[in-house]
Amino acid sequence: MNMNSYIEELLEKIGIRTKPRLGMAFAGGGAKGFSHIGVLQAFEQFGMRPQIVSGVSAGAIAGALYASGLSPADMIECFAEASSFGDFSQWSVPKEGFFRLTKFARLLDSWLPVKNLEDTKIPLVVCATNLEKGTSVGWCKGEIVPRVIASCSIPIIFNPVKINGYHYVDGGVLRNLPAWAIRDFCKILVGSHCSPLDRSYSYKQNILDVAMRTYTLMSKSNVLQDINLCDYVISPKHVGNTKTFDLTALRKNVGYGYDAACFVIEEMLKKNK
Repeated sequence: MNMNSYIEELLEKIGIRTKPRLGMAFAGGGAKGFSHIGVLQAFEQFGMRPQIVSGVSAGAIAGALYASGLSPADMIECFAEASSFGDFSQWSVPKEGFFRLTKFARLLDSWLPVKNLEDTKIPLVVCATNLEKGTSVGWCKGEIVPRVIASCSIPIIFNPVKINGYHYVDGGVLRNLPAWAIRDFCKILVGSHCSPLDRSYSYKQNILDVAMRTYTLMSKSNVLQDINLCDYVISPKHVGNTKTFDLTALRKNVGYGYDAACFVIEEMLKKNK
């Protein structure tokens, strides 16, 4: 069964027989992705909840937590006790990547109230990149944790994740804003884009920095086609100043996401009066 057929079956199963009114696609961006929490806070404040969501990398984390039943406040609490990148990762022998995300996988598993994509309260599509086939994939069934970890696995930085015989890396390699995964399944699609390019970048002579900058440039350039698929795009400007793994930016970026979302929501409400 292909992804489209499975989503249609899932929507029918949970009682949504017409196309969901609101969908949200959450982009990748490391710690910039904390802004997704603020976006969800704003939509809930206005009484608007997405009925289907998709996510890449940091957006996959946000999407998984929210779709599984956590509130934005719960999501903040999950990350509030972490102070450094080392709380989520550990060094790996640099064969496939410099770090492993096994520590974060265990944390994510402890946070999630459900274990499989089929059991989330809101239909969720987690997106990643198939290394062997060179294609974007969207999962809407199977175990959540390994698929979210695959979606977060920035090449060279993190080890790829093997699922059903294939190796997967960060979905942002090909499509960093996964609007494509749910465009056909919602009347209104809102993209939460959190990766504006940091133009104050200063070159550092180390392989990890070069890898991260290259990934950032790549993911920045591949979002245009998905932005065009969205009816509205939320893009907090100030999150661009956040380093990819700066976990101390949690509450600041939540605030940026909230403010940017309120502006877009006001535009949505005016248009639909």
